[in-house]
This record gives sequence, C-alpha cells and structure tokens, in this order.
Amino acid sequence: MTNILIVDDEEVERDGLEMILKKNFTDIVIQQAKNGRLAIEIASDFQPDLVFMDIQMPGMTGIEVIEKMKSYYPRMKFILVTAYATFDYAKEAMRLGVVDYLVKPSRIKEIVETVEKVLNQIKGEQQRVEAMKQQENTLQIAMSLFETDVVTQLLFDHVHEVHLEKLLEMLDIQATEEKFVISLIVPDGFEASYSKVREKLNQTGSGLVGALYGRQLPIIVFRKQDQSFRSQAIMLAKEILSLKTAGEATGWFVGIGTVYKSLSQIRQSYQESLIATRDTSIPRNFQFYEELPALVSGIDEETTKQSEQQYFDHIRNGEWDEIFQRIAHIIDRLEQEGTMVKQTQQRVMELFWIATRVLSEMGVESDVPLYSFKSTDYRQLRAEARHLLDRMQESYEKHLASMEVDTIQQMKQYIIDHAHEDISLEAVGQQVGLSPIYISKIFKEQLGINYINFLTECRIEKAKRLMRDPLKSLKEITFEVGYHDPNYFSKVFKKICHSSPKEYRKKLLSKVE
Repeated sequence: MTNILIVDDEEVERDGLEMILKKNFTDIVIQQAKNGRLAIEIASDFQPDLVFMDIQMPGMTGIEVIEKMKSYYPRMKFILVTAYATFDYAKEAMRLGVVDYLVKPSRIKEIVETVEKVLNQIKGEQQRVEAMKQQENTLQIAMSLFETDVVTQLLFDHVHEVHLEKLLEMLDIQATEEKFVISLIVPDGFEASYSKVREKLNQTGSGLVGALYGRQLPIIVFRKQDQSFRSQAIMLAKEILSLKTAGEATGWFVGIGTVYKSLSQIRQSYQESLIATRDTSIPRNFQFYEELPALVSGIDEETTKQSEQQYFDHIRNGEWDEIFQRIAHIIDRLEQEGTMVKQTQQRVMELFWIATRVLSEMGVESDVPLYSFKSTDYRQLRAEARHLLDRMQESYEKHLASMEVDTIQQMKQYIIDHAHEDISLEAVGQQVGLSPIYISKIFKEQLGINYINFLTECRIEKAKRLMRDPLKSLKEITFEVGYHDPNYFSKVFKKICHSSPKEYRKKLLSKVE
C-alpha cells in the first residue's frame, strides 16, 4: 500500500483530489490535513510516501512545511499544488527536492500522469531498498557462517591469514596479539539463545563465536589492552551468563583458558577452557583453568600441558588402550599417595567428563552415566572405570560405523559443486551427517589440507577458467565464484597464485592470442 497525504486549506480541493486518486489508483491509503502544522503531526504516525502540498496556506507556507518534513523524512516525495507557477517557487521547490508540481485548476489527466510517474519512482526506490536489505542480510548470514568456520579452523587447524584478516576487518573486531578461549557449556534447547550470545560478542567487538557442538560453544576472545586478563574474562563471562532466561536457570557454565600470543597455541587455550568446565557445580558458574589442579599431571607445567594435549589427542583418535593406561596410571599414583577412594573417583569422573566433551565435538553423543557408579575400594574403581570406558568406546565405534565408505568423496564433491555459494562446515556436515569439527579433522588427516583451503582452491580454479572469457569482468567473476568483495578476492588470488587476477588474466589471454 502507498500512503498519500493531501495538505490544503480548502476542503473542496482536498476532497476533489482524493476522489480523483481513489478512482484512478488502487492500493493507496489517503489522509488529509487542512494546514501545515496538522500535516506535520499526521506525518509522524501516518508516514506518507507521497504528499500533495498546497503552497499558500494560513500559518506555515507549503515550502516551510516541506522543509520541516524533509528534515525528518528525507525519502518522502512531494508534489506542489499552487495557483501561481512562479519562478521563485520552482527554484525553492528544486532546492528541497520536490519531484513535481500541479497548477490549480489541474486537469484529471495531468494529475493522473503526474501521480503515476511519482508512484513509479517510489516503487523503484522501495525495490532498491528491499534489494539492499536482502543483500545485507545475505552478507550477514554469510559472515556468521564464515565466522564459525574460522573458529573451527583456528581451534583444530590453521586458517589462511588472508581469511582471518578480512573477517576481522568486516566484523569490525580489533584483533590483538594476545588471545584466549572460553567454552560455554549450555543446557539442551540452548539454540534459541545462540543468537543472543553472538550479538553480545559482536557488541564487545573482541570475540569470534564458533559453532555449537552438542552442549558446548567455543569463543575466541582478543585481549583488551586497557583491562587485565582476569577482569576482561570475568566481565565477559558475567555478561554471557546474564543472557540466561528464566527457564535456563541452571546448565550454563563458562570455562576460561590461558592467554597465548601465537595462533598455533589457540588450540591449547581451547582445551584448557574445556578442562576448566570439569566441575560445573560451583556457584559463580565460571572457572579459570589456571585455578585448577592439572587434569593429567606431568613433571612440570610444560610436561603437564603435553600430557593433557596427548589425552585430548588419544580421545579424538579413538586410542582407547592409551586412554585407559592414562586413567589407570592416575588411579595407581593416587592410591600410592594414600588418596581417599572418593577423591580419586572424583578425578576419574573429571577425566570422563572431558572425554565426553571431546567426543561431542565429533558428533558422538555418549549415554555413559558418568556420575552413577559408587566405588568403595580401588579394585572396584578400576573395574568401573574400565566398564565406563568400554561403553564410551562402543558409542565411538558405532558412530564411525554409521559413516559411509565414500564420505570423503561425498564431501569433496559437495564442496566442488557448491563452492560458489556461502557454504560452511555446518552445511557440509548436514550433507554427510558429521560434526563440523570432525569434518575439519578428516580433511587434515585424509587429504592433507584444511577445509577452507580446499574451498578456496575450488573457487580459484573456477576463477581461472572464467578468466579465459574476455567478456567477463573480474567483478563478475568475483561474485560468480562465491566472493562478495573484489578486493578480498584479489588478496586471496594473489596469495595462492602469486600474481593479481589482472596480471594473471593478462598473461593468460596473451598466450591464447
């Protein structure tokens, strides 16, 4: 519907114009105002698309009213209605952007033609605005998908620095040398709150939100130089926890990893943040890794971190004998130290809790009742631990057995076929029934390349083929292969091909000639 406001101090003029408009146009809503001040009041609620404005009215003149309304509603269209087609009025109307004018008395045909022209302008502008909104929405969705993929790659692989730089630039995130990871543990049904967490992180301008894996959400946080690490982490944890709804009073917990400088160490911070969630019963609902005793102890801090890393790797690789040996070694050591069975049992529970978190990354949901067994002595504790581990191994192997033999080929072909779209690890995962993190792992281990680099190679190879057509512009090629920004495409292309798209195409076409 198009809203039209008729402003004139003569009632007969207003009614006559309204009758003509209703007779000749559909999908319009009309209101009237007998003076300029009333027109301004009506416009605030009615929001007219088109205003017929009489020039000579008591109080404010039509020109004064247009100037006032234009300052509030710059997109509003105005048609002047005057008994005097003078040059001064025309000049002032042009300055204010009035689209046309009618001289009283006007013929019906003239009124209809003028209104048709203006309504077409309004429709064209509305279509352009809608197209821009859709484009912006598409870009926002693409950036959200890209952001979760980059987090996955950073935590489980390495991201092409060009991708990371562009992402941070587009998201207006101030990257700093130091960074750490927090893991948010959430209850079932958290999906409705996921967007609120992402919005909160976007407001801070300091973090990248990953994909939700089971009941855990990883977030990479860039250190703020004007705050201490602890104060920044605590403030962010409290802001995230404040997003809980009344129905989610329990189940949210934040684990906070250590600060590191190197991108290669970001995975270490992530694993530490998971370790920090091993006891979710504390009242404040967040915990720093550095405040807890080691999950898998070593001789010193370095060997402790190595031991924890090895434990994570054993779980991800399904090395169950090695996992049991580590658990058995801890049980033996604690027994030799005279630790009470109950306390040792708690440590074993923590190890199993972390194991379920790691398996959840891969889409393996274990139904192991972690807190159900009651051991009265060390012999029983060892037996129960073996039993629980066997059940966890059974869930893991059942998950692997459900994978089709040609899963990798399916993933590759899907990416090749859809590389020009805003696809993500999530989308690929839905096609083959695997978690995004596990897909990342398969790519690295089976293909020797990470997912983003494979996707990029597909796009660049297609761009090379399209460059053979001299009628296609580089801008057209940019969009056709799946990029939204020609400058970004140029950076990625140059990084891979060691020459700009323009230089590459020039050499390519010269060989053809």
